Amino acid sequence: MRPTVRFLNDDLIQRIVGEARTLLRELGIEIHNPTVVDLLAQHGARVGSDRQRVFLTDDLIDRSLASAPRCVRLYDVRGTLTHELTGDNVYFTPGSAAINILDSETGHIRPATTTDYVRYAKLVAGLPHLAAQSTALVPSDVPARISDSVRLYLSLLLCAKPVVTGAFTVEAFHVMHDLQLAVRGSAAALRDKPLTIFSCCPTAPLKWSDVTSQNVVDCARAGIPVEFIAMPLAGFVAPVTLVGTLIQHTAETLSGIVISQLAQPGAPILYGGSPAIFDVRYETTPMGAIETMMIDCAYNEIGKHFGLPTQAYIALSDGKQFDAQDGLESGIGAALAALAGINSVSGPGMLDFESCLSLEKLVLDNEIAGMARRLVVGIEPREDFPARPLFEELLKNQHLLIAKHTRRHLKTEHYQPGPVIDRANRARWLEEGGLSLHQRARREVERLLANYQPSPLPTDVRGDLHQRMLAEARRHGLDRLPAAAEAAI
Repeated sequence: MRPTVRFLNDDLIQRIVGEARTLLRELGIEIHNPTVVDLLAQHGARVGSDRQRVFLTDDLIDRSLASAPRCVRLYDVRGTLTHELTGDNVYFTPGSAAINILDSETGHIRPATTTDYVRYAKLVAGLPHLAAQSTALVPSDVPARISDSVRLYLSLLLCAKPVVTGAFTVEAFHVMHDLQLAVRGSAAALRDKPLTIFSCCPTAPLKWSDVTSQNVVDCARAGIPVEFIAMPLAGFVAPVTLVGTLIQHTAETLSGIVISQLAQPGAPILYGGSPAIFDVRYETTPMGAIETMMIDCAYNEIGKHFGLPTQAYIALSDGKQFDAQDGLESGIGAALAALAGINSVSGPGMLDFESCLSLEKLVLDNEIAGMARRLVVGIEPREDFPARPLFEELLKNQHLLIAKHTRRHLKTEHYQPGPVIDRANRARWLEEGGLSLHQRARREVERLLANYQPSPLPTDVRGDLHQRMLAEARRHGLDRLPAAAEAAI
């Protein structure tokens, strides 16, 4: 039996969805992209006199929900299937996109660089419970106009796992699409075996910018999966109540689904988000707040009500250093996400309201993800009936350490964490150095980086990636890429 958690009953889900539909019919959605407005109008949406407010019909919503796929599959750079985002399958990926990193040497937060990104991508390659990578850091040592494409370039070069990413501009999408084509070889091959998920974010309340709405259309037509990241802030730019925030989240996400499905029926999408409550005491948006996690799990239930794959920014912390708050907030979030069956869990490694990445936290969160995945396997009988023969053996030998039953089931029944998690008795812990959690995590980061195995990309593909990225860098005034990026090739 798979353990689960629910926050909404079926009647409440229906009422939330009904109210969201009313908002889209009667208040509409604001869209700052004339081409997208025209697309919606051509399919029967009513457009306001300002040519920006669009009123959706129930028929448009219903048709779009019907055409959206019930499963999104992802593949690594080799074309091997890694994800089936459907049902209650749960996969973990680092959060994104932090502008800072928690420096391992000083313990201080500072702007991230290309060197940091290289270390990050290599580290993710060695973390078994993170099924995907993300473009988690925004390097400060490249022009802002290419920072999104540089991140994807380095991820594709250094780590074989699929990538959760996103474009900061309309033009950058085309560069990032070209990078994926270099790996897959053709548009048809990329459509058949998607390599990335693009995050596309409506603006609260009930608004789409020119860039993000165009990204939705471009991804749909290229067959690149999109995760919709609605970000209502309860008590600030959304109702203070959790139900009110869920109504807004539902309306904003449904509007994105309509845009994608009208652009290309059957375009792969994830029903996702990054909502939060607003803490009026500090004027912050705590991702580690229990109410934020409850909203995440609840909108996941609404996504499943529609039969769609789901995503959430959860299992991350608002702390500013590697400490107990990290484990508290990330651990609760990961467990709730797994029990709720959120398909794609974005969050590991993140601190400080999604603005800072810690490599040490990333290796700890990898263990949290492993524990959460074991949790949802649940408890099942494994040659436990009839029990008498096993207990006869126990009474005879006074232990079952080397019993056949133990040897058959130990590795699958008991999750065995890595060296970041301390399970030694005190004497052995002292004998092995008496290391703190931070010291163990830092040592594990360095061990994994020392044992990094290069991505299996063929040499010619690596060359194609480099030439495309170099051309884009030169277009923005660079003679070459930063030294760490050049070394990655």
